[in-house]
Amino acid sequence: MKKMNAQMSRLWNGEESKGRSVPASTSYAVKLVIAVFVALVVLVFFISNSATFGWSEQGIDRQSLNTQISKAQSKPQPKLITLSCPNITGASAVCQRSPNAAAPTPLHLTANQPSPTCPEYFRWIHEDLRPWKSTGITKEMVQRARKFATFHMVVLDGRVYVQEYFGHSLSRNVFTFWGILQLISRYPGRVPDFELIFNCMDMPSVKSADYNSSAPPPPLFHYCKDDRTLDILFPDWSFWGWPETNIKPWVPLMKEMNEGNAEVEWAEREPYAYWKGSPFMGGSRQDLVKCNVTKERDWNARIYAQDWNSEAKQGYNRSNLARQCYHRYRIYVEGLAWSVSQKYILACNSPTLFVDTRFVEFFQRGLMPGHHYWPIAADNKCRGIKFAVDWGNAHQEEAQAIGKASSGFFQQEVKMDHVYDYMLHALTEYAKLLKYKPTVPEGFTEICMESLACSASEKTKSFLLESMEKWTHDAEPCTLPPPFTPEELHQVLEKRANAVKQVEMWEQKAWEQEQGNKST
Repeated sequence: MKKMNAQMSRLWNGEESKGRSVPASTSYAVKLVIAVFVALVVLVFFISNSATFGWSEQGIDRQSLNTQISKAQSKPQPKLITLSCPNITGASAVCQRSPNAAAPTPLHLTANQPSPTCPEYFRWIHEDLRPWKSTGITKEMVQRARKFATFHMVVLDGRVYVQEYFGHSLSRNVFTFWGILQLISRYPGRVPDFELIFNCMDMPSVKSADYNSSAPPPPLFHYCKDDRTLDILFPDWSFWGWPETNIKPWVPLMKEMNEGNAEVEWAEREPYAYWKGSPFMGGSRQDLVKCNVTKERDWNARIYAQDWNSEAKQGYNRSNLARQCYHRYRIYVEGLAWSVSQKYILACNSPTLFVDTRFVEFFQRGLMPGHHYWPIAADNKCRGIKFAVDWGNAHQEEAQAIGKASSGFFQQEVKMDHVYDYMLHALTEYAKLLKYKPTVPEGFTEICMESLACSASEKTKSFLLESMEKWTHDAEPCTLPPPFTPEELHQVLEKRANAVKQVEMWEQKAWEQEQGNKST
């Protein structure tokens, strides 16, 4: 302070001008500026000391402040997820982690705050695993699932080992692997050790009629199931992209869907029900084609056959899923089993006319007819579609509410955060049932992000990189809700059935009135 005052004194007296003369007016102005500056410095000094004195004297949360600083410093921060490919054309990357490397340490990022409860459809994880609740899962049970397998996977300490039996290099396999690798990267140290068998084909395989309590079914993971099968549901590969059909990963596609939804106001859209796809994938689709408009009859449906060979040559430019919300209503109809198209159709804010299907995928069990979609009887599609469109055009506010509820469901409850959390909870609950410690069987190959992405084709690689998680997640996963009680499950199923019956009654009444008018 003394040194600073001496320097100020010399400057004030002109001693710092190095012998140059200073005009009186200039000298006075300089002295005035310096005087103001010195006064401000002194004032800040005393205010600072006064504030410091006040904190320690009055105890204004100094301990709390130190605690907050300590927490901020000790809280694990999200880590960057990286992928490095060898700089050699055509080289196949290998998984570089040392065989003796320690398993990743879990990041407990929000231990002091309860995480939000997962969406209600997560409760069905418990139902999917109920066949093994009393017996657990033995290695012999897992081996019996092999006859249905597309691939066999073991995860130990965050490392993934696979043996493929069918569909090698198809998107279904590659992008399912990729999704699990992203989960492990997103939640380091959280994914448990497990061994599982996965079926990536269309149809579920484990028929409940073939097993009982004394002969438990083999555990098999799959993308869909029905009332007659016991497959364990898991998100399908297309959440990370489907390069063969140019379907983007879920995150960028949903962004485009939002933009597409906003392009044309609902009331300005074509007042018909729209469907486009391959009519040869199952009898229900072939039957739907009969509902198309003809010279003799208009069922309010506009049906378009998808020529996949032609679309492939065009680069799928006419099949942009984000630009198919230009009709007031969309139609969903199953293919050979469930269809990947379901989530894209339901994410449009045009209400979906949902043709009754045997098959469900993981999120579908959170949808309620009459609220998220309009149910259409499979054995009476044309009449059901006509009534639904007539009703919606006459009750536009209610129809729009259905479209908004469905679109909102996918925006909020099927966002990628919840897709990953569903995967984590399904695998965690499954691993709890294993009655043995998994090991890596002979003939398995370790896979990692580098081994999948670095040697992939440019198209596939672009999809993999676009869907790659960039950081470890900065929050705990959502909290898995408890299983349904028998009473709760009965209420859910009854509510769903009553909603379908209500629509059927309205439709039947409208049909009888129409026939009566014709007869008179």
